Amino acid sequence: MIDKACDCHVHVYSPGFALAPTATFQPPPAPASAYREVQRKLGFSRVVVVQPTGYGFDNACTLAAIAELGEGARGVAVVPPEVSDSELDRLHAGGIRGVRFMMLPAGVLPWSALEPLAQRLAPRGWHADIQFDGRDFAQHEARLLALPCRLVIDHIGKFLAPVTLDSAPFQSLCRVLDGGKAWIKLSAPYETSRTGPPAYADVEPIARELARRFPQRCLWASNWPHPNVKPVPDEQALLDWSLALMDGDEARVKAMLADNPAGLYGF
Repeated sequence: MIDKACDCHVHVYSPGFALAPTATFQPPPAPASAYREVQRKLGFSRVVVVQPTGYGFDNACTLAAIAELGEGARGVAVVPPEVSDSELDRLHAGGIRGVRFMMLPAGVLPWSALEPLAQRLAPRGWHADIQFDGRDFAQHEARLLALPCRLVIDHIGKFLAPVTLDSAPFQSLCRVLDGGKAWIKLSAPYETSRTGPPAYADVEPIARELARRFPQRCLWASNWPHPNVKPVPDEQALLDWSLALMDGDEARVKAMLADNPAGLYGF
């Protein structure tokens, strides 16, 4: 495996951390110690813990997971629009390098918070990690391109139904990536696919095009522990699927797994 490879999106759910009132489901137990087994299986040494929607604005579990996972861990938090500078400083010291904007059910930050928070993220070198129905890319394209901070787009664009290479939403996503400040996770094809594993044939063409066209913008993530996905996907199979998109190009593989996340998350 590539040295210093990074899994750029996992969630940790640990006993003792209360769910927020806005939580929409009871997550499975998924402590950092359990993720260690996945990490060993994949041969990865770095990971990004992304704040789950179920904990709302309380980042305590995510910060504890980063601390437990050690030097090779970073995180993405969820913060209220009125968050103080001192709180952002505290989060940065705890390994946080971005703020998550989940624009789907259970998300707690509205679109109206994106630009004001982005202004505060940019000087810190943080990014906005955004997830919404990618079929709406065209209507959000201009605002995403205008953001002053870095932008990370989840799960191959998170199209909630498959799209084609020539579709308006996919072309809009490509223009956002062409803007030079955005990255995309070639992860969780099951979030879009209707044909399913192992080939995810209805998602593979757009993922392959992203891998070919934007090798310096691609990241990989397991999306462990895959809450509400049945049957539970195998992380090695998901990694193999994404690696196949690179057609054996070692430079592109190294960029996706190590170089791109190292610069983005500040390892």
